[in-house]
Order: sequence, then structure tokens, then C-alpha cells
Amino acid sequence: MSSKIRGSFWLQDIRKREYAAGFIKTTVVFLLILYVFYESFVPGVILFPIWILYMKEWLEDRAKRKEMDFRIQFRDSIQSVSAALKAGYSVENAIRETRKDLSPMYGEEARIMKEYTLMIYKLDMNRTAGQVLGEFADRVRQEDVTDFVNVFTAARQSGGDSIALIRNAVKIIGEKIDTEREIRTMLAAKKLEFEIMCAVPFFIILYMKMTFGDFLSMLYGNLPGAAVMSGCLAVYLAAYMYGRRLMQIEV
Repeated sequence: MSSKIRGSFWLQDIRKREYAAGFIKTTVVFLLILYVFYESFVPGVILFPIWILYMKEWLEDRAKRKEMDFRIQFRDSIQSVSAALKAGYSVENAIRETRKDLSPMYGEEARIMKEYTLMIYKLDMNRTAGQVLGEFADRVRQEDVTDFVNVFTAARQSGGDSIALIRNAVKIIGEKIDTEREIRTMLAAKKLEFEIMCAVPFFIILYMKMTFGDFLSMLYGNLPGAAVMSGCLAVYLAAYMYGRRLMQIEV
């Protein structure tokens, strides 16, 4: 499953307790669907792809969140690198100093800390800073990292004021990340509204089952009723997928 998920690199940053929470949430939603639409768990054998689809989407959402967390960490790291270079450190020592600066801000389990630890290890093995940063960009395959490494490589090769070029790149990348973060914050309210709208049909049906149980009883335990509820479920899933697509705005 994970190989088909966008941003699968970031799945490794999802912790075990987060996986457990996602598994429980997906299972509860799936069981609720079976109860609301069929009052039976038997159709779950046929409808199990719904569980797989929901879990896959949960993993994609978590992976995107982990990537955004990393981008903020990366912004802080390159700002530290830029300050160290301005202070007269070599690139190699700037990377080492940056890890020290990041240590109080992020725990050792943070992706940026793991990446800088690996880069320092490679520097200690007499690899060049250009090689280390290039491998870093190839490993994470993140646009901001690639842009920074490309600017860094070009600045080193140009022989000009490389520090000024790197500082300018850091400023542009930082502003870009901050802007996208603000946009995502504004979109969060719309996503919450979408989630509430998705839950409303379940509350309506559950309310009717508690207050007008006899009225809905004809939809359960018989083939025609199952066919009607299957049609309703198909319409609901189609609307859900369409809403998800509208919410997936690339910024």
C-alpha cells in the first residue's frame, strides 16, 4: 500500500502510536458505515476496499503533514546555516553548528535532526559538503531542499559572493514556506467544515433509527432494502471523493 501513496518517504516519520490511532479511526468509521447502511457486519467482506481506501487517504494526509513539518524544520536549518556562513564558518562547520542550534528546538526523532546527523557522519568520513548536500536532496526529494542545494552548488562554482547568493536563496525559500503555511491554515477551516458535512448524514440516519426505527426497518434485513442503502452509500462515497478532490488544493 505504502508504495502507491504520494509522499511515501514521509511515512517513516509516522510514529507507531499514530499508526495505531489511524487504524482505530479507520476501523470505527468502517464499522459505523456497516451499521448505518446495513445493520450488519457481513457486508464488510465485500466492502473491505472502503477500509483500505480510507486508511490510504489517512496515510496520505499524515504524510503531507509530516512533509510540512519537515519544511518548517528545514527553513530553520538553512537560516542557521546562512548565519554560520556569515560568521565565517566553512560550509562543513556551518552544518555542524546548525545541528547544535537545532538540538534545543527539535527532538532527536525529528526528521531534520536525523538528516543533519547523517550529513555530519558523512562529513566525518571525508565526503565533501557538495556531495553530502546533494545526497540529502536526492534522499528527501523535496522541492525546497532541491532548490537550496542547486543554489548552493551554483554559488560555490561561480566563485563570486556565494554567501550573499545563499542568504538570498534562504530568504526566498523561507518566505515561500511561510506563505504556504498561512494558506494551509486558512484552508484548515474549510477542511473542518467538510469533515462535519461528511458526518451529518450519519447523525441524521442514527437519529431516525432511534426515533423512527419502524419507518427505517424496511430498509434492513431484505434484498430490496440492501439495494437501496447500497445506492445511497455509492452516492455518499462519490460525494466524499469529489469533496476530497476539491480540498486537495496545491499551494
